[in-house]
Amino acid sequence: MTKKERAKRVTEILNSMYGTDYVCYLEHENAWQLLIATILSAQCTDARVNIVTKDLFVKYPTLEAFAECDLKELEKDIFSTGFYKNKAKNIKGCARKLIDDYGGEVPREIEELTKLDGVGRKTANVIRGNIYHEPSVVVDTHVKRISKKLGLTKSDDPEKVEQELMKVLPKEQWILYNIQVIALGRSICPARNPKCGECPLSEVCADYQSRRK
Repeated sequence: MTKKERAKRVTEILNSMYGTDYVCYLEHENAWQLLIATILSAQCTDARVNIVTKDLFVKYPTLEAFAECDLKELEKDIFSTGFYKNKAKNIKGCARKLIDDYGGEVPREIEELTKLDGVGRKTANVIRGNIYHEPSVVVDTHVKRISKKLGLTKSDDPEKVEQELMKVLPKEQWILYNIQVIALGRSICPARNPKCGECPLSEVCADYQSRRK
């Protein structure tokens, strides 16, 4: 089985398991809220981010409110998401740049998105996929770990994983793959104690097959 054939079978199984509806696990009402929520989600669960942003987006209802906020106060507001000093600085800087350079609009192109404070390729692709519906591969911890187990990549570098997945996954699955793999990683294939015996992907999982030999 070639890597492309394996990827095709993986997506077929994932589609049958989780369907093909687009789901964003970070709660938001617009593009800039999703951008800030995604910055907060680094090294933090989506559930925790959603708890924080529920009050955060009431306290700071506009980009201007974030751009002009007291940094120490913002740090306290997002403390529970971890790395709060860096995140607060990036959120404030990102909001200011969106206002000054983009008229308050979140840009569409990855080159523009990655110029914003605290925005790397993963965050940029979340915006491109969920807001602009541009085919994008989002490489988070679940995608990196599970793609490696499946044998779709050998790399630990997120950008290399992204490029490798773009070569083998059908383009129409790029956004869905992240959504489905997050669901898989949370329910069947957590980093500790994966339930391989229950996983429909075991037939094409390189890691599982190698351990059975």
